[in-house]
Amino acid sequence: MTEIQARRERAKAPASLLYMVKRLELAVRSRLDEVVRPAGITALQYTALTVLERHDGMSAAQLARDSFVTAQSMADMIRTLENRGLVRRERNPANGRELLIHLTEDGHELLATLAGAMLALEERMVLALSPEQADDFRQALATAWRALSRRD
Repeated sequence: MTEIQARRERAKAPASLLYMVKRLELAVRSRLDEVVRPAGITALQYTALTVLERHDGMSAAQLARDSFVTAQSMADMIRTLENRGLVRRERNPANGRELLIHLTEDGHELLATLAGAMLALEERMVLALSPEQADDFRQALATAWRALSRRD
């Protein structure tokens, strides 16, 4: 097989799953940025706020892990969000040295104003899928995440 024929064969092969996941991630991130920009926050800040919405009162370290950022980035982000009145820090009653991050009423209100646009974005992403396919897609993503999150 010549080099040209080999290139043609590779071009016919389906894209790798890793490539497709990254491409989807970049498209989602771009659309998220478009939705949250008018609210004056970033997609990463939105992610942190939604993590707090589901698990209020987290340490900064746990919030960083669950929001996919470094501890240093999270420290800067918390300061920014706190200055905007979207989060507050309180001492952990069980460990006075630890600060827990809480979503404020303003933070809840901001997320509520973005909820419709986020739902529309998610619906757009799976528009061509049946409800069963969308559920299968969600399950497949969760399964793939669990497979790569295990420490072997």
